Amino acid sequence: MNGWLKIVGLGPGAEAMITPEVSAALSDATDVVGYVPYVNRVAPRSGLVRHGSDNREEIRRAEQALKLALEGHRVVVVSSGDPGVFAMASAVFEALEAGDAAWRTLDIQVLPGISAMLAASARAGAPLGHDFCCINLSDNLKPWALIEKRLRLAVEADFAMAFYNPRSKSRPVGFERTLEVLREACEPERLIIFARAVSTPEESIRVTALKDATPEMADMRTLVIVGSRQTRLIDRDGEPLVYTPRSAS
Repeated sequence: MNGWLKIVGLGPGAEAMITPEVSAALSDATDVVGYVPYVNRVAPRSGLVRHGSDNREEIRRAEQALKLALEGHRVVVVSSGDPGVFAMASAVFEALEAGDAAWRTLDIQVLPGISAMLAASARAGAPLGHDFCCINLSDNLKPWALIEKRLRLAVEADFAMAFYNPRSKSRPVGFERTLEVLREACEPERLIIFARAVSTPEESIRVTALKDATPEMADMRTLVIVGSRQTRLIDRDGEPLVYTPRSAS
């Protein structure tokens, strides 16, 4: 039996946001590999083995998936959101480049998913409607000095910004420092969106000004979007809409 490996995104949470292509891959898989909470999103069934592991075992997880595929298994590696956005696609290719030469003969595909930043942007309106950048605020795999440099350059270039992994129990000060950097470089009324657990029953969308933002507004389930100078808020009955015009001055 010829094995294959598909690296897929499960979207931000709701089953309706899993693409048909990803659903088909999961239906045909013999093995699902990933971080435990993501693996648990895949329903158990006869003929499917679910391999869950800890959050910081990406390379070991990737090697396990490659070995299973070489043995003839049909393997799906799962991530939340999109697998190419701070997720398992890069980890698999890192393992592939450094590992067994036979792994390079495998049928490997990356199947896109709806990323948290795009789901959050859609819920709020269109804050990423013009040029934007995406920054992972975790310093687990890169130094804080590099994060701060990228923040300052993104503000200088007037990008809207989407922040992943803003704040956790083990990294409580990083987002506090992020807000300090933004306040040094941005006007106090700059719009900032806190989109938590988008597409799940726990979803909440909060729009505020930078001057009123606090570190406690974010956690690891929160996607933070900071507007550019051009970003606008439309007040209306119900939730406001935030968008960035398609043109810039």
